[in-house]
Amino acid sequence: MNALPATPKLSRLFRLQWEPSQNNYVLLYPEGMVKLNQSAAEILKRCDGARDIPMIVGDLEQTFSTTGLSGQVNDFLQSAHQRGWLV
Repeated sequence: MNALPATPKLSRLFRLQWEPSQNNYVLLYPEGMVKLNQSAAEILKRCDGARDIPMIVGDLEQTFSTTGLSGQVNDFLQSAHQRGWLV
């Protein structure tokens, strides 16, 4: 598979939305649904094709008043890209 794009965005095949019945964010796609944990949802909400990865990390660190998220965010983005969630 190709390298992770510099400004990742959700593939057109997937839709991120809040699902009240699940009380959670989910990723919808033609074959089903993936229930996301809070961290995954927060990362994917920022994958808009306009922000690069350092901007995504910086925004998460600022929003949640923490530091050192780069490795975890990069790992998740790589995994999401391999699953075809991100382009």
